[in-house]
Amino acid sequence: MGQSAEFGKFLKAMRARMSPDDAGLPEASGARRVPGLRREEIARLADVSTDYYTRLEQGRHIHPSRAVLEAVSRALRLDSSEHTHMMDLLEHCASSAKAPTPTPRVRPALRQLLDAVGDVPALLLGRRSDVLGANRMAVLLFADFPSMPPAERNLTRWLILDPQARELFRDWKTVAAEAAGSLRADTGRHPDDPQANQLVGELAVNSEHFRQWWAGHRVAARSAGTVRLHHPAVGDVELNFENLALPQDPDQVLRVYSAKAGSPSDDALKLLGSFGAGTAFSAGTATTATSPELSARQASNEG
Repeated sequence: MGQSAEFGKFLKAMRARMSPDDAGLPEASGARRVPGLRREEIARLADVSTDYYTRLEQGRHIHPSRAVLEAVSRALRLDSSEHTHMMDLLEHCASSAKAPTPTPRVRPALRQLLDAVGDVPALLLGRRSDVLGANRMAVLLFADFPSMPPAERNLTRWLILDPQARELFRDWKTVAAEAAGSLRADTGRHPDDPQANQLVGELAVNSEHFRQWWAGHRVAARSAGTVRLHHPAVGDVELNFENLALPQDPDQVLRVYSAKAGSPSDDALKLLGSFGAGTAFSAGTATTATSPELSARQASNEG
């Protein structure tokens, strides 16, 4: 699908989620035939003609001024992630050049950094949330990423399709929806990425939830947050995470999870780390240790 069409579909989806009350407009008499605001209402809020806004939604006008875009963004109540996504889509509307998809490379210093934060779970994520690296604690807490085929080492894929992820995350639907929104933002930045398009297709075929989220054009790009887990070996855990930008590797982020010092979640992480299992890996390297204690505890808790 052309980016001008994607740009228009995004505007339409953002318009559909709004109510007159959201925009400070009086309720019109009579039932609305479609959800959300009408095109003429958004046009009025953005101070452009209805014909002009209609052409934007239909992908027939792909060179609006920045002032118009800012006005449309305000009219649609876009947050910062959604605004950035809109600008990414428009940028690719105006360009016909296709950028090649680079092969991700993990610098040795990043491998060392993953090992250095060994007391807390850490993931190195690339485009599409591909898992480029994981320390031992991340493998113990989440999934055995090293044993997965390289093409399947993707955090969003695992979150949405793996039953283990549904059991692990106590707020699975929220977390998975945000992952889908992050993938949406990624496809806006890199619309010609064949691996992203393939991942979207796989998720759409195998997940009704994903199809609904994708149709809603939701965009998410959180740099920090909290996750609540129920781990089969150590029980309930609540962790904060931070996505650390890597200026030398702009397509990669280091995601580090931590618990409040002295909290039950902190104790649970320490207990998990004491089992001594897990396989740390990055860019094709892996070191493995086994843990009969962990397997026995998981079996006991599941029973």
